[in-house]
Amino acid sequence: MNTNKISIKTSTKNYSIIIGRDLIGKIDKILKANSLKFDKCLIVTDKNIPNKFKRLLYKKLKTNKIFKIEITASEKNKNYRTIEKIHTVLFENRFNREDCVISFGGGIIGDIVGFASSTFKRGMKFVNIPSTLLSQVDSSIGGKTGVNNKFGKNLIGSFYQPDLVISDMNILASLPEREIICGYAEIFKSSIIDNFNNFLYLDKNLKKILKLKSPFIERSIIKSCNLKKKVVEKDENEKNYRKVLNLGHTFAHSYESTLGFSKKLNHGEAVILGIKNAVEFSFKRRILSKQKFNIILDHINKIEMKPKIEKLFKKKHVSKIMNYMRSDKKNNSNNINLILIKDFGKIIVDFQISPSNLKKYISSSLK
Repeated sequence: MNTNKISIKTSTKNYSIIIGRDLIGKIDKILKANSLKFDKCLIVTDKNIPNKFKRLLYKKLKTNKIFKIEITASEKNKNYRTIEKIHTVLFENRFNREDCVISFGGGIIGDIVGFASSTFKRGMKFVNIPSTLLSQVDSSIGGKTGVNNKFGKNLIGSFYQPDLVISDMNILASLPEREIICGYAEIFKSSIIDNFNNFLYLDKNLKKILKLKSPFIERSIIKSCNLKKKVVEKDENEKNYRKVLNLGHTFAHSYESTLGFSKKLNHGEAVILGIKNAVEFSFKRRILSKQKFNIILDHINKIEMKPKIEKLFKKKHVSKIMNYMRSDKKNNSNNINLILIKDFGKIIVDFQISPSNLKKYISSSLK
């Protein structure tokens, strides 16, 4: 596979996504080719990344002063304390706005580092090297950053575009199967938002994609990135159209929050469950046809997910789930805003439902 370059143009920043293999070893050349220069650099890495990739990055990055922080990537660590830890290193070592922070990890690390970069002296250089399938196809693109608090997920954050995204596909082979499925959730979501032909490609090649076979995984990643590029360029700050990317996420975030961000359910798994909810709800409200409902549901059933929603949640959890859904950042009234499906490529971003009616649906979907 040749290296692919996708250019993102937003009102605040233009930047590139570089997709290919053996990119970490070419980090210095890639930075120079994209006119990125800095005197000091802080690299924030996920502890779970194999040491050979971390050593390669440290060796190949040619800059005057390199500082390092390793973080255990978890939703529980995605908080103000971690931001303070990063800011402390930046202040103690007299970083300025022309210096750089590099995120080397999955979506959690990217969200944390992006937010820390956006708030340090009101913004400094930020390079994202996503290390998971989920972050390569979704969270590293588009500038959403944030941390969690007791009221829910990603409720504190900013829109802050990176200066560069470098997606090295070699690192994907080190991921466990569950992490691959986690990333596939966003590929699957993108296909529903995009068009029926893209979905059919995934449906036909699901097993090959999950096993990271070429050229199927490459095509899937590039398609997802291009879909997100199109959406972000149209609506950078999620005023309206960008909400399509939250398909399944209103349900997903409330499930994750209800479980206290435990390992029982990761983000991608929650998104798949959330898409299933959105599909079912769209069908019950006669927004989605029975034919398309069955096609999407059949695909979800082919994905061998370990956690089953009926085993994770009981009726006693309904009130807690509803509390988090009420706190969702897409809500702008007493009603809850859902993202629903009319057809492939046709997403409804502003379906309003009362908490009482949604509670009835959630109660009926749980034992």
